[in-house]
Amino acid sequence: MNHPPYTNQSLKRLLSALLLCLLLTTGRAQETYSLYPFIHSNLNRLYFSSDSSAFKNFYSKLDKLKEEKNERITLVHMGGSHVQGGVWSNTFLSDFQNNNQTSGGGYFSFPYKIAKTNQQPFVSSFSSGNWKKCRAVGKEFCLPLGMSAMNVSTNDSSLYFGLSLTIKAACRSVNQIKVYHNFNPSFEFKLCLNDSFKVSRQDVKENEYSLFTFNYAIDSLCFQLIRNDTLQKDFVLYGFSLENTLNSGFYLAALGANGATSSSFLRCASLIPQLQSLQGDLFIISLGVNDTQSKSFEKEDYIENYDSLIGFIKKSNPEACIILTTTTDNFIKRKTSNKRTITAREAMFELMNKHQVAVWDLFSIMGGYKSMNKWFAKGLASKDKVHFTNKGYTIVGNLMYDAVNKAYGNYKLKN
Repeated sequence: MNHPPYTNQSLKRLLSALLLCLLLTTGRAQETYSLYPFIHSNLNRLYFSSDSSAFKNFYSKLDKLKEEKNERITLVHMGGSHVQGGVWSNTFLSDFQNNNQTSGGGYFSFPYKIAKTNQQPFVSSFSSGNWKKCRAVGKEFCLPLGMSAMNVSTNDSSLYFGLSLTIKAACRSVNQIKVYHNFNPSFEFKLCLNDSFKVSRQDVKENEYSLFTFNYAIDSLCFQLIRNDTLQKDFVLYGFSLENTLNSGFYLAALGANGATSSSFLRCASLIPQLQSLQGDLFIISLGVNDTQSKSFEKEDYIENYDSLIGFIKKSNPEACIILTTTTDNFIKRKTSNKRTITAREAMFELMNKHQVAVWDLFSIMGGYKSMNKWFAKGLASKDKVHFTNKGYTIVGNLMYDAVNKAYGNYKLKN
């Protein structure tokens, strides 16, 4: 049999794709997923509509990251408590960093500890003084809200606040910090720094942040906040962007708020300008558990909310690609299996064809209807049968990375 001649370039692409596929079928995949036969790893893939061209930009940036220095790929994960917990998102990021041997990038982080709620594992926030929390859910709803669907605010005359990267961070040092805030002229804030630091500041009011650039990399910082007058009440803090521009790497914005539904982010007036500042390459939307927990859940409303959210993302980041994750299997009040998750899954595939986005079918991968019982029995899910344990979230993060990496490998094989 005669074979077509291979060029050096085509051989390089073929070997690269085969290596990627090999990584997916050996090592972690065999060692971990085989321990849990209820996980349908054979279904672990991205589904695309007839047009998957939006992902070409993302794949091209992955290629460029391997070839050039100081490249950054931005991953944005939006959701409720699954995302606020941070383990799922951080595992996804860490897999990218580890497999590409990069250390740059960074994180967007909301100061969850200042808000007195569970914080993400990669950043810890701290403060003196009194703050009040606001989020786009229930009785705590208030305005204005930023892209994490939360804020904290204070009217104290003087306090300090700050944050530090933890040992679980995939990016351990940064040289730029963006502080997202409301530019209240009644307050001023400045860095708590010694004379060895050289720092520049730029206020970017249209995107609602102040940018601080340092002369060398740091892993923590502190700000002093002072109230000069009482003409305007409350300094509002939306979060921090910690960025390492010295090295190539992956940047994660894990935008999660406990209790968030598909409509929650639509209530955030600052969503578009703040999302625009991220310059996201890949958006992943993991909403639906809180929607399906409600008796008033309607598929049409759910789709309509996603229509709007996808529209906001495309408006703020036109070149980005989008993945919708199907809702995880869950139980209502620990006892009743939630059939509405099946309807929510159907909605994702309708949205896939409507908006030319991808779907990651986590519902089917984890085993489908009532599969949360099996995850709980193996210590991968919490007693509420809604949330996962840290071990469970780690597996979910690994699965999501493998699905995206497999899609990239298939693209390389064809191109």
